[in-house]
Amino acid sequence: MSSNLNLSNLNKTRAAVGIFLQDVGKGVLTLAHSGLAMVGLVVVLSMGVALFRPDILAQTESTVYEWLRSRQLSLWWEPQNTADRAIATDLKDMPRKQAAVAAWLATKYRVAPEPVAALVAEAYVLSETTKLKPHMILAVMAIESSFHPYIQSQAGAQGLMQVMTDIHVKKYDKYGGKLAAFDPLTNLRVGTQVLQEYIRLKGGVVEDGLLFYLGGDALQSDTGYVAKVLAEQARLDLVAAGQKVSTQP
Repeated sequence: MSSNLNLSNLNKTRAAVGIFLQDVGKGVLTLAHSGLAMVGLVVVLSMGVALFRPDILAQTESTVYEWLRSRQLSLWWEPQNTADRAIATDLKDMPRKQAAVAAWLATKYRVAPEPVAALVAEAYVLSETTKLKPHMILAVMAIESSFHPYIQSQAGAQGLMQVMTDIHVKKYDKYGGKLAAFDPLTNLRVGTQVLQEYIRLKGGVVEDGLLFYLGGDALQSDTGYVAKVLAEQARLDLVAAGQKVSTQP
């Protein structure tokens, strides 16, 4: 009699557990369906906002960026903010070739070697991600601004790479806004991005990309700009190879 009672209790317990697990399973399934439905709704609404009210989308994106930055949270998809890097580098801490290039540029353009060293190191980093040669990036900087970060042209080109800030203002959003155009490392990053885009636009022809970088479709004359950039790049190649190259104009 006792064994039958125990068996009955065991069966009741199993049945109760089975019912409980079924309820839990149904609940999880309902939550999953609801969650997917909510995600789908958010995606549809976001696409609608992006299509019909891009101004709202831009404002929301800007607000989210600022919220994350205020809490010092990094965004894995966002390019690294070079303004947070050291703005000067000791030449002794650099690879030999980069140190030689930095020293040569500092002598030729009469600027401090340590800030130039930071720019040289950054150009090599950007070269890996953009596939542009680092000495070409540095040559553009040399011809455009002679490594003076606060220079501005009559047309409104600003900073080391003489980026047209008003045209490419959105590219500075991730770095705190258009005033970042005067931060040397940020200007270098944005200018390199612009140059990369122009070379792609011109079918990968470097010379045509450089020409478009100089003045776009409105350009009337090259004024020897492309030749100057390529010549400076060639000199930097020789310096990096360990050869003696004059710093005289």
